[in-house]
Amino acid sequence: MRVLFASLASVGHTYPLIPLAIAAREAGHEVHFAAGPAVHPPLAANGLRPFRPGDAFYEVYAEDLEPELARLRPDLVVHEWGLPGAAVAAHRAGVPGLWHGFGRLFPDGIGLELPTRNAEVGGRPHLDIWPPSLQDDTFLATERRIELRPVAFSTPASLPEGVGHRASRPLIYLTFGTAFGTPELLRTAIAGLATLGAQVVVAAGRVPPEQLGELPDHVTVHQWVPQAALLPLADVVVHHGGSGTTLGALAAGVPQLLVPQGADQFANADVLSAAGVARRLLPGEVDADAVAEQARRLLPRHGAQRDAARAIAEEIARMPSPAAVAARLPEFVG
Repeated sequence: MRVLFASLASVGHTYPLIPLAIAAREAGHEVHFAAGPAVHPPLAANGLRPFRPGDAFYEVYAEDLEPELARLRPDLVVHEWGLPGAAVAAHRAGVPGLWHGFGRLFPDGIGLELPTRNAEVGGRPHLDIWPPSLQDDTFLATERRIELRPVAFSTPASLPEGVGHRASRPLIYLTFGTAFGTPELLRTAIAGLATLGAQVVVAAGRVPPEQLGELPDHVTVHQWVPQAALLPLADVVVHHGGSGTTLGALAAGVPQLLVPQGADQFANADVLSAAGVARRLLPGEVDADAVAEQARRLLPRHGAQRDAARAIAEEIARMPSPAAVAARLPEFVG
């Protein structure tokens, strides 16, 4: 069977699809991946045959994909929630398709079209990687869902020196992702976390580390870290509430302090804090003292948020693996 995956060309939209794409390839299917060139290296490294459809560099529209569908003649298209154009192109070509989520069903107003409201292709099934107990109730009740365990993907790399094992002091991981961090926000968070006596590992993302000033010895800053390997070692994760980091921390059973900045992050922070899995600080509440106080409440090894996070991790572990879902893909070919 030939399967075409398609995503926006960003880590947050492409990486959630990679585990299933790899599992489909390992199951013997021929896999191709349509996305902008920014995400081609990890796709190519995993044998997923990436290509840039049409003139697409980030978004992929129906007209970008239509000639590629005629060329490849796939049996199935797996299109992520951020690409309604790919779903429309597959529908018009008569090719069965599956929506693939990247987190919780996102709210209106974040710049993406809700897949559940697309009149042309809104009825297609969803590969849902969000734990059901935290998912949108209406989405659970009205849409066809195929549960798929979220598996954190990151490119191969070594952990920062001294982080390969649990140290005597707690480990706090701080990141604001690849798009939302600013020097001011990172400096504020670091100033608060540095007072807790924990080892603090910072992924600065787009912020040059030299803009963060002088740091104490127990705070280390890196442009990027292999998050999938680091999360299971962390005692607390402080982050922006992006779906990838949120899901990775949930799967690892790690308490979270969410400091949302935009997109779907406010909705994620609302849901996790209401469920007792995390704490949150909204933009007007963020200062060094507030970050320190909220993170301090998450550090105890037997706190309420830690127990709730472990329960969600157990729920995620029970969800079907990418290999199990890949074995079912022929069912969706009409």
